[in-house]
Amino acid sequence: MKDPLGRLVAHDLRGTMPPEAEGVALVLHGGGERGYGPMPWWEGPVVRMRPFARAIERRAGGQLAVVRLKNRYFGWNGIEETPLADARWALDRIHDRYAGLPIALIGHSMGGRVVTHLAGEPGVTTVVALAPWVEDGDPRPGRPGLKVLLMHGVNDGTTDPRRTEALGEVLRGQGADVTWRPVEGDGHSMLRHPLTWHREVAEFVAASLLT
Repeated sequence: MKDPLGRLVAHDLRGTMPPEAEGVALVLHGGGERGYGPMPWWEGPVVRMRPFARAIERRAGGQLAVVRLKNRYFGWNGIEETPLADARWALDRIHDRYAGLPIALIGHSMGGRVVTHLAGEPGVTTVVALAPWVEDGDPRPGRPGLKVLLMHGVNDGTTDPRRTEALGEVLRGQGADVTWRPVEGDGHSMLRHPLTWHREVAEFVAASLLT
């Protein structure tokens, strides 16, 4: 596939896919408002999510498939919503291999915006949004049975923790089981207390998918 500048770009999945998995965790990276620059695996937003995948793998003890998606582009890109298209492509691959298994979506920043859009997709039972980009007018597909973890650094200057907390109230009002977790002293990059982020996400995902 070629981007608007004629460069070859591709989305991709990496991770562990055991044949006897009991559930699937799909990990989504962040980005920006606009940008058609290709996203290699070594780009910062992509690398930032690798420890989350590893923490989930360790906590689940091989019982979960844990895969990371690399988007084609850096940006959300307006009405094109390119990371949403990439995430839906990834979900199709997951359904092909693990039909009927529960799915957890874990996303940071722009990836957090993606997971809230896709919370109503077939098979999705768990949503983890880390410092999510929350916009007025975005879908809020909360429902009974949906398990949601919202984590946000209190000192985040890129996305607004107050919007994330308000999102949780909306989803809770629709019947979702919402956990709101502000992280004191941390910012958007989740670097001040990384072990807190990794541990709590891994515990939440494993408990949600392996019950």
